[in-house]
Amino acid sequence: MSLGGHEATGPRSAQSEAEIRRDLAAAYRVIAMKGMDDGIYTHISARLPDGPSGQKRFLLNPFGMSFDEVTAGNLVTVDESGAILDDPHGYGVNAAGFTIHSAVHMARHDAACVLHTHTVAGVAVSSVKEGLLSLNQWSAQFHGAIAYHDYEGIALDLEERERIIADLGALNVLMLRNHGTLVCGRSVAEAVKLALNLERSCKAQVAALSMGLTPDPLPDDIAAHTAGQYARAYDKTEASDSDPEWDAILRQVDRASPGYKN
Repeated sequence: MSLGGHEATGPRSAQSEAEIRRDLAAAYRVIAMKGMDDGIYTHISARLPDGPSGQKRFLLNPFGMSFDEVTAGNLVTVDESGAILDDPHGYGVNAAGFTIHSAVHMARHDAACVLHTHTVAGVAVSSVKEGLLSLNQWSAQFHGAIAYHDYEGIALDLEERERIIADLGALNVLMLRNHGTLVCGRSVAEAVKLALNLERSCKAQVAALSMGLTPDPLPDDIAAHTAGQYARAYDKTEASDSDPEWDAILRQVDRASPGYKN
């Protein structure tokens, strides 16, 4: 995948609302299954096709539901401000929690999905000045492709959105310092895969640096080469109608938490 943003041109950009709902509900279940949720907080949002009058529409989780309760049918449709357009079960949304997501979606039309987490490993890496290091093949995927945004308090200030967008720029991975991580995907599938890869990279860094031995980062040229290999593979997937990795993830969710499709 190209970690610098650009418009999707393959079949992923033509997904139906039903497909987007299914994938987003599965994303919530995957994040819960991997222990990457934070109670009822943090969000995964997905862009829907514009409404009949050109209205911008996004899907968000019903506020108060845990991630393993989210289904394709109970996702709430909101506009770019977080105002509710459709709420099948009347739960409402955490509009303040959509602050960051709406800013990214509106500034970056290639961001079909925005996934924000507060994991122990992600928060730990976001809390050190060095951020994520290219220590191994996993983290090399993100070499030169992570933006950083300094902590300003709980992200409720609408003015902060402009600074977040400026810091993110054309990249698809943002380390929110002292806070957590945010990734953008050209599809829900891409955002989930990116988030999972980022999480294991952070876990590996925490593990490696806790050993008391000498870290051995990859040379810049090797890390950059590896990042390019990842990028080309993800680009190819997004331009096709086949994603074996996402299909395998969906099968895993089908087995463990099949109610997400409802």
